[in-house]
Amino acid sequence: MRKSTINYLDFEVDKLTRSIENVVTGDSFPTEIVHLTKSDFKTLSKNSGWKFDWKKELNSADREVYKLTIQNNPTVIQALMSLRIEDSYIYMPLIESASFNRGKDKMYLGAPGNLLAFACRLSFQKGFDGFVSFHAKSKLINHYEKTLGAFHFGGLLMIINTNAAKHLVNKYFKS
Repeated sequence: MRKSTINYLDFEVDKLTRSIENVVTGDSFPTEIVHLTKSDFKTLSKNSGWKFDWKKELNSADREVYKLTIQNNPTVIQALMSLRIEDSYIYMPLIESASFNRGKDKMYLGAPGNLLAFACRLSFQKGFDGFVSFHAKSKLINHYEKTLGAFHFGGLLMIINTNAAKHLVNKYFKS
């Protein structure tokens, strides 16, 4: 039996966009989602606004960690997500937007939705019918139900099912 800490997530799904969208200009920028590497650590300190220990996530044998960047600008990380592949679904232990993409003065909309759509697409690719789960802070359960179509399964567990996953994948990824 695996013993791991549960993180109760409090990410904001500000807008479901085609990629990510500049708050001021409304311009849309295509994104790339790739594995985080050890060479990325130099930009992931608490001093640069990251809340979580992403080095610990990357070093965890049961996790895959992904970074969201704007195409042709791979050094500026817009958001991060860790995933754990289970027997029939994907579990998301952590997700975090860069400090410049949080709060009322954020630079880009759509980063968390983009990563969740990627997790759903990966779930489809692995034969899990798009199922993704995560634990939410209680104050955000209704927000995730409305913005993501997630289901409150009980306790603080949220589940994105096949229909909601299809919607997210179709919103962010071209067929």
